Amino acid sequence: MFDIGWTELLVIGIVALIVVGPKDLPGMFKALGQFTAKARGMAREFQRAMEDAADESGVKDMGRDMRNLTSAKNLGLDKLKTAARDLGKLDPDRKPRAGETARTNEERAAKAGKLRDAAAAKAEERREAARAQADAPAPEAPAPAAEPAAKETS
Repeated sequence: MFDIGWTELLVIGIVALIVVGPKDLPGMFKALGQFTAKARGMAREFQRAMEDAADESGVKDMGRDMRNLTSAKNLGLDKLKTAARDLGKLDPDRKPRAGETARTNEERAAKAGKLRDAAAAKAEERREAARAQADAPAPEAPAPAAEPAAKETS
């Protein structure tokens, strides 16, 4: 706290011995010890009072909530760290194993073929629906209602 070494304490002790005298020196040290004990007790009591006031006002709860809100897990940073670690493990100079590229290409071609076939089937269904609608006879429009003859007035 004060960074006082043994040599400084020795100098202070010699000065206190000369100023106070050997007869009253133990009493002075006793009074100094009591004073520091009271000061420490008051500081401890003040600190407890401040902690109690903070507990009552919910400051601890707010602090805990803020820590939880900004945690790496809640922000998804743990997943980002995992992804970065996994990305670091990739070796760009690694050559694909025998057959790995061919197998991947075959899988992609099979998926593309399935998609193409499904799209063609859907297009055929739409064409047939359009033909059926075009071939269906058009519903007859209702005849307009006859208008009553207007009376002529002369």
